[in-house]
Amino acid sequence: TIFVNQTIRYNETIVSPQETFELGFFSPPNSMNHYVGIWYKKIPKRTYVWVANRNTPLTDTFGELTLTLQGVLILRNATTGNVVWSSTNSSTTSSVKNPIGQLLDTGNLIIYNEGESINQEDPIWQSFDFMTDTLLPGMKHGKNLVTGVERHFTSWKSDDDPASGEFSDWIDTRGYPQLIITEDTSVLMRLVMQQSGRSERLIWIESKQDWNLFTAPQKDSCDDYAVCGPFASCNIDNSPVCMCLKGFEPVSPDQWSNTDWSQGCRPTKPLNCDPGEGFNKYTNLKLPDTRGSWYNQTMTLEECEKKCKSNCSCTAYTNLNISRSGSGCLLWFGGLIDIRTFAENGDTLYIRVPASELEKSKSSGVGRRVRVIVPIAFGVLVILVSICLFYYYNKKKQQEQVTPRNELRHDPENRSGDEDLELPLFGLATLHKATNNFSMNNKLGEGGFGPVYKGVLEDGQEIAVKRLAKTSTQGLHEFKNEVILISKLQHRNLVRLLGCCIEGIERIIIHRDLKVSNILLDTDMNPKISDFGMARIFGGNQIEANTNRVVGTYGYMAPEYAGDGIFSIKSDVYSFGVIVLEIVCGEKNRGFIHKEHCNNLIGHAWRLHIEDQSLQLVAKCLVEAINVPQVLRSIHVGLLCVQRYPEDRPTMTSAIRMLESEGPLPSPKEPGFYFGKTKQDTPFSSSYETSSNNELSISMLNGR
Repeated sequence: TIFVNQTIRYNETIVSPQETFELGFFSPPNSMNHYVGIWYKKIPKRTYVWVANRNTPLTDTFGELTLTLQGVLILRNATTGNVVWSSTNSSTTSSVKNPIGQLLDTGNLIIYNEGESINQEDPIWQSFDFMTDTLLPGMKHGKNLVTGVERHFTSWKSDDDPASGEFSDWIDTRGYPQLIITEDTSVLMRLVMQQSGRSERLIWIESKQDWNLFTAPQKDSCDDYAVCGPFASCNIDNSPVCMCLKGFEPVSPDQWSNTDWSQGCRPTKPLNCDPGEGFNKYTNLKLPDTRGSWYNQTMTLEECEKKCKSNCSCTAYTNLNISRSGSGCLLWFGGLIDIRTFAENGDTLYIRVPASELEKSKSSGVGRRVRVIVPIAFGVLVILVSICLFYYYNKKKQQEQVTPRNELRHDPENRSGDEDLELPLFGLATLHKATNNFSMNNKLGEGGFGPVYKGVLEDGQEIAVKRLAKTSTQGLHEFKNEVILISKLQHRNLVRLLGCCIEGIERIIIHRDLKVSNILLDTDMNPKISDFGMARIFGGNQIEANTNRVVGTYGYMAPEYAGDGIFSIKSDVYSFGVIVLEIVCGEKNRGFIHKEHCNNLIGHAWRLHIEDQSLQLVAKCLVEAINVPQVLRSIHVGLLCVQRYPEDRPTMTSAIRMLESEGPLPSPKEPGFYFGKTKQDTPFSSSYETSSNNELSISMLNGR
């Protein structure tokens, strides 16, 4: 606490009640200047959260900080008497009575009247209104509409100079409020600070006695401000990343083809405020820069459209708050800049386009309906006649024979039964000849579906033949599932399906259950994912779904799936994380046993991570040949993928980028399913593991 006319000099400090923060004089390393600031008291590594005179430093140690009767803090040079820095207050002089300065445990230095309760909403003065480079819990960001104080934080000029740097983070209210980062006066990106312009969230690690990076945004090409120019969208998954919006074309095609997108795009036909102009709907976007926009918090979407259409300068509109049934209205005028396209969970924007570019669903009128209905009716009639003729000529054939394809199609459990597989059907005799009558010498391995044989067709093509075993717990449902899924999916890392055989009781084919033994290697050491019998088709607009039965391999199943039957895009991320850790360790998660604890491989990796001993996880045979940073990064990403809660895990795209990049990574949280078995459980576990599908099918890897 500091009282009226009390003076604080060099080597004198003020401490918060719980000794969380401390205020006093300091001098940065490699600097001859001196400042008044606030820092964490209990953390040995001096970390400053606020600097009073950041732009007007003292040049010696003869500084004095005093609180006046008017409630103003004054920093003077005691030698010359010159005022170096002073605070301001939002209160009138008559309302200030016996002011007191106190440093709170939040890090806020506040001036208030003695005898009154501490009020951070309307104090005489507080340091939280004048941030430097740090955003602390309890701080408010943005303009105070009562006092007019603009609250934003700005980076240091350098590690040794707390003066205002180039980068600032503030809320722009020139239109609909938005959070932006600026370099001097140029907008870099509309997001959250370091001297480099990147915001970081740090936490103190007591065991390391150091600050640890908790989260930091991963910057990509689309984070640069207005990289694609007006009426164009940036999509990091595309190449090139910039693309004109539908209904627009490049202003300069030559520059655009040379990846100079600065001029952006324009409507394919000029907008002249014609009555026929309308709005096309664009989804999964980051909304354009809102400077110069107009908004209303009560209008409906229909009223918003009418408002925009009545103004010839209005180029786009959207809802203000999509989460509340689309309340409010936001309008843009002129060019739409800084748009980004996301794969999902983006915003919806309605953009003005010429009548010729309107979506077909927007057109109406009796004449158009007639022009559409008549051809459709005629087409339906032709189709009906064709179906009747086809039915007539094929009725007898359909009654006499049920084809293998129909067997797949008409099964009551088949939810995808109406889909044509479009796969060649192999005869059983052909496969007998190709595999030497399914000789044991041709057997590659065996899984939950049945044995897998190597074969050679008459044209010399080598094939792998998977034959459903009579004793298999899997059946027609899993067989159809695998045939349908693999026949539709085309990817360099998926096994190519050549065909299938359905003859008599034979079920032969030429991932919810993602594990090491389902990942094969071809002759060029390219990974191929196989075994889709337990896969599920997952909608692109789904976040998660439920399954009626839980199937898969324990040790690779995500906790929410094994426990509650809930699967999502994050379920395979968990399995991927397990595989990454298994590759590094050289041991399987489920069979892992440690003499000092009962954790499985995931738990062991987590334990080593929090003890900063992750390199002990590496298999002994790999220790001499590893790239240490890459291995540590792989372990870190693996632990991020096996976190207990799905929302904490990265997407597969993010996980791959983390492995390929060298930027900082977020700290993983506690994983799921990290308790294993004790050493006493070994005999039972070993016998069980020997008979498991996972253990037997691993022999396929040894052959390759």
